[in-house]
Amino acid sequence: MEERPETELISIPATPRASTPEILTPSGQRSPRKESGTAKSWTPTSFISPRFLSPIGTPMKRVLTNMKGYLEEVGHLTKLNPQDAWLPITESRNGNAHYAAFHNLNAGVGFQALILPVAFSYLGWSWGIISLIIAYIWQLYTLWILVQLHEAVPGKRYNRYVELAEAAFGQRLGVWLALFPTVYLSAGTATALILVGGETMKLFFQIVCGPLCSSNPLTTVEWYLVFTSLCIVLSQLPNLNSIAGLSLVGAVTAITYSTMVWLLSVNQPRPPTISYQPLSLPSVTASMFSVLNALGIIAFAFRGHNLVLEIQATMPSTFKNPAHVPMWRGAKVAYFFIAMCLFPVAIGGFWAYGNLMPPGGILNALFAFHSHDISRSLLAMTFLLVVFNCLSSFQIYSMPVFDSFEASYTSRTNRPCSIWVRSGFRVFYGFVNLLIGVALPFLSSLAGLLGGLTLPVTFAYPCFMWVLIKKPTKYSFNWYFNWILGWLGIAFSLAFSMGGIWSIVNNGLKLKFFKPN
Repeated sequence: MEERPETELISIPATPRASTPEILTPSGQRSPRKESGTAKSWTPTSFISPRFLSPIGTPMKRVLTNMKGYLEEVGHLTKLNPQDAWLPITESRNGNAHYAAFHNLNAGVGFQALILPVAFSYLGWSWGIISLIIAYIWQLYTLWILVQLHEAVPGKRYNRYVELAEAAFGQRLGVWLALFPTVYLSAGTATALILVGGETMKLFFQIVCGPLCSSNPLTTVEWYLVFTSLCIVLSQLPNLNSIAGLSLVGAVTAITYSTMVWLLSVNQPRPPTISYQPLSLPSVTASMFSVLNALGIIAFAFRGHNLVLEIQATMPSTFKNPAHVPMWRGAKVAYFFIAMCLFPVAIGGFWAYGNLMPPGGILNALFAFHSHDISRSLLAMTFLLVVFNCLSSFQIYSMPVFDSFEASYTSRTNRPCSIWVRSGFRVFYGFVNLLIGVALPFLSSLAGLLGGLTLPVTFAYPCFMWVLIKKPTKYSFNWYFNWILGWLGIAFSLAFSMGGIWSIVNNGLKLKFFKPN
């Protein structure tokens, strides 16, 4: 019997790989497409491979190939975008629950906790604590929504916040609604980290050098430049999974210095002129905008939701073991520790300094009031931990922007970024944030504006997405609850943004001739 020529064998439909070989991946990581074909764990279509099918006749191969296509359609096997193998967020998919906990902790707790007592100085005890509790519960609910919506459509993974927004609001509207706040949040957080990190490095040098130091110290702007240079060096790590170690360092240092700061503040004598009455301003309008800015600072404390889908995208997902299970497990652990950091810093810091809290936050208050009461080594270690945390947080918040840069490049050129192109993007991004930080050197006002403009990403959009994608029964409790929460989030966003803008303008007038030294 005449044998069929080899060229007549039916092959498995797959995405073209000739133009996207693994060796071109800048980081050397294994492509997601390759992993899905060579994974050791069993999947419903793992037995449908060319090697297995070679002894089987053509009709049987047609049946099995069609079954593979059917399983893809019903969601048993997730289809992957070929371009994902080139981009920092989805280049590597070996994440797990531990990585999720590290990344969420690094993104969710950090320098923004140090500014919370500033919000309390305008809100007072009652409204400060109530606002913080409501914000924490609200953002925990929207976090759960985003984790569940990552694979809401069978066979499809929404690896980025913008992708989920496009699925919910439509392609054009989704980009307009989500792209600006997510990029602005990442870039704004990076700018704020440069301000905090550079200023803290300056204070660290002053403590280590001592009051009789004869060296010529760097100016504040020069310390910003030093910190930015360190961030750019660390940003050369290729993808989100490769910075898991940095996220662990950031999480540990954040928990440590947050605990140290509020314990040191509470254990020292309080200033004699301390008062817990909200700060009084000359006019009702000024007081109202200051309160709105304070609420924006609290909203900014929970600003990690633009990274939830990206973190979950680094995990493998199968029909039997979906990614949302380890993601939610890691997120719960992370947000338990986040609560253990944010609440004591806010409450303990306000108790220790009241409305004498400086605009820079509790770290500046500790240095201003107790630099002579606490040992230099303990203060220096606290400030050094803050620097390490800021360096780590810069990497995870910058990763979505790096991903956007490289997605635009690969879409235009149909090839991955070379090492030089990737490095160029990251150097450019770091120095742009440095220029913004030098132009806006007042952190508490910037934090309020960031919290207002990006509040929908955390508190509003997830509720709308749940209704539009999951489609709960119309006029049911679930339907009303999410619509009300979403529109409340939009209203708060507008109000807090106005407070942040007013505060920046007000501080800008005060600092009209401001020159960092």
